Amino acid sequence: MARPLLFLDVDGPLIPFGRRTGDYRTFTDADLGNPLLGRVDPALGPRLLALGCDLVWATTWFEDANECVAPLLGLPPLPVLDFPDEPAAGGRHWKTERIVERAAGSPFVWIDDETTGADRARVANHHPGPALLHTVAADTGLTDGDLAAITAWLASCG
Repeated sequence: MARPLLFLDVDGPLIPFGRRTGDYRTFTDADLGNPLLGRVDPALGPRLLALGCDLVWATTWFEDANECVAPLLGLPPLPVLDFPDEPAAGGRHWKTERIVERAAGSPFVWIDDETTGADRARVANHHPGPALLHTVAADTGLTDGDLAAITAWLASCG
């Protein structure tokens, strides 16, 4: 069986927004060209790799995720999912269709801060394999609890 795919968003899950200005942890004060990059926790990279999935960027950062975010996490360059220019129908996220297409029936995890019940319904009705749409709180980003839930789900797929 192929390794599960893990579709990874940047804004929200990896770059938490905090509840208000300054209410987030900064991991570096180096001039990285984008002040938000200081919010990326480098400890998440090894933890994501340890999940045993093939990681794919599913973000509007596109190739910039490989240039700016991956090095902070200690990740190799990852495949980048492209998205259509038109908005999605039925209240679904605009990433949903491309993720289902790219997964092509393989098990997958989608980590994002904007998934909804409409996305879950679409995946359930159009993806024959196991899928976890894991919604991360954008104010805190990806947490130990999120990673534990994803690890448990992956173990159940087995």
